[in-house]
Amino acid sequence: MSRNDHKKKKKNKSTSSGDYKGKLDITRSGMGYVIVENLENDILIRPGDFNTALHGDTVRVAVDGDAKKGRRVQGKVVEVIQRKQSEFIGRIEMGSNFAFFIANSEKPMPDIYMPMENLNGAKDGDRVIAKIKSWEKNKKPLGEVLHILDSGNVHDPAMKEILMENGFSLFFPEDVIEESERIPEIIPADEIANRKDVRDILTFTIDPVDAKDFDDAISFRVLKNGNYEIGVHIADVSHFVQLDTALDKEAYDRATSVYLPDRVSPMLPERISNELCSLRPKEDKLTFSAIFEITPKSEVKEYWLGKTIIHSNHRFSYEDVQEIIEKEDGLYRDEILILNNIAQRFRKQRFKKGAINFSSTEVRFKLDETGKPIGIMVKESKEAHQLIEEFMLLANRYVAEHVGKIKIDKKEIPFPYRIHDTPDEMKLLPFVEFAKRYGHTFDTKSPEAIARSFNQMLQDVKGKPEQHVLEQLGIRTMAKAVYTTENIGHYGLGFKYYTHFTSPIRRYPDILVHRILFDVLNQNVVIDKKLEQKCKHSSERERAAMDGERAANKYKQVEYMQNYLGEEFDGVISGVAAFGFWVETIEHKCEGLVSINSLLEYDDFRHIETDYALVGARSGRQFRMGDKVRIKVVAANLTKRQLDYEWVISAAVNENGEEGEKKQEGKKKKKIK
Repeated sequence: MSRNDHKKKKKNKSTSSGDYKGKLDITRSGMGYVIVENLENDILIRPGDFNTALHGDTVRVAVDGDAKKGRRVQGKVVEVIQRKQSEFIGRIEMGSNFAFFIANSEKPMPDIYMPMENLNGAKDGDRVIAKIKSWEKNKKPLGEVLHILDSGNVHDPAMKEILMENGFSLFFPEDVIEESERIPEIIPADEIANRKDVRDILTFTIDPVDAKDFDDAISFRVLKNGNYEIGVHIADVSHFVQLDTALDKEAYDRATSVYLPDRVSPMLPERISNELCSLRPKEDKLTFSAIFEITPKSEVKEYWLGKTIIHSNHRFSYEDVQEIIEKEDGLYRDEILILNNIAQRFRKQRFKKGAINFSSTEVRFKLDETGKPIGIMVKESKEAHQLIEEFMLLANRYVAEHVGKIKIDKKEIPFPYRIHDTPDEMKLLPFVEFAKRYGHTFDTKSPEAIARSFNQMLQDVKGKPEQHVLEQLGIRTMAKAVYTTENIGHYGLGFKYYTHFTSPIRRYPDILVHRILFDVLNQNVVIDKKLEQKCKHSSERERAAMDGERAANKYKQVEYMQNYLGEEFDGVISGVAAFGFWVETIEHKCEGLVSINSLLEYDDFRHIETDYALVGARSGRQFRMGDKVRIKVVAANLTKRQLDYEWVISAAVNENGEEGEKKQEGKKKKKIK
């Protein structure tokens, strides 16, 4: 059964009448709506019935009438289940012997009362980060100042605000910091005795050049039979982060680290992520490992899973390893070339078995010492990245399969699988029709056939003008990968079993996997009845982190393009809507909107959804996704994180020739008359 089928079945289940759980959305006017999964209409909440709830909070509401009958009903918040945001940026307004904090928020929210002893040195007019400490019904919320912001720096608060908007706290609670500081650095002898000791085997890490949290390492040696023993060693975070401690609860709440252009908001305090658990070179470290015996033809003969102690010999950056691969020379050259050869074979086998080969480019900003973008770089996936990727995929797959095949009382053990559903038919069919126009046909008889068709198209389209548009639209047809105990496999990777085991420093599901795997290996499995709830929470926090990362990248794009107001650039249409089209500049990879209002002087354009295009009613002129256009940068709004472009008519002239230019100019003059 696919995940989509499961959702349909779930949708038919009734919800208890009169009591619903959902997320509160407060409009700018102050009216609220609670969005409840599987309810046709949102529940209306009037401002007097919020009961201390704020925008984005998960709440329980009582309603008047039956919300399942298809009409909108009104309700009242009876409980705030979970706050989306607890820290806010705003300013202090002083009274005679008290103060108020006024949040910098587009959404209406009450002022926060600040007793003088809670100001922590803040003065009238200061921009600060504040937290709500308590809030009794029918009273103002009571808060305290956590941090006074530098009035001369607008960019740092903007990044902080993005984190807070998405529910990520800027500070770790004191008890969490204290708990992490109390953990001893010295590894006890009895702990070493309980682990496989692999410290004498060549081991190294490969990470980004600026990384500090090294959560995976690779070991390599040649066995007497000519096969290779390759170990994937993962930081043993679950050894340090014990169940139900303050550290564990904080890690669960965050569920993920967030990577913004100029900073990392870590899931765990630096004492854990950058010191105790980071697999730094020349140090003994505790790890959880998947060790494989692999033949020179890249066949996995045997595997072993368990806790280990390692000693990394060297810390490589991806650039270091890429240079060794390309030049076939450098430190541990032979070992790296063998590992790369095996990884590339694994990669080919994956695509042959049905994994989809979507290529992705990642944009990175070059920043000055203040965090201001001064350049843009496109990061490509090279063989050094693929080397690590393939061995991490191998470990994740074998761990999932090992646990997935074990049964207790003829039932599978609840486990946090990473699943990816087959493409949604509603999204797939328009894409298939669109791809036909470029000569690409799809076999849609089965999910496997669809995957083969995608790979064939991606291979055929390489280097052609339509490559970008078909890749982008193809990705949009795909379902989102999520965590769940209901294993349906990972469609995009072509795996029947898959999980996340390899990044416990930055992902909470990996910690859950480590704990369950350890119990399985020790034949002492304790069933976690709340595991599905934990999976759902982790998926939600992952989406929030992605939203934050996108918002921060957008902010930096706008900040960068402020330098080019009034200038013209070539771009590619990256999206189309009824209100205009988006263009990504070729030079900077910065996306902005060409509003339909700015096109009205040329023609009346209508949105043809199936063509991913805006089409002129009189001229037939099309702006279609993937088309090259020339634009002018006309506005860069940092507050809204929004770039506005205007279409430059010369781009159409170049495509249509002289006659096109005269016709367009004629229309323009006619309108002016």
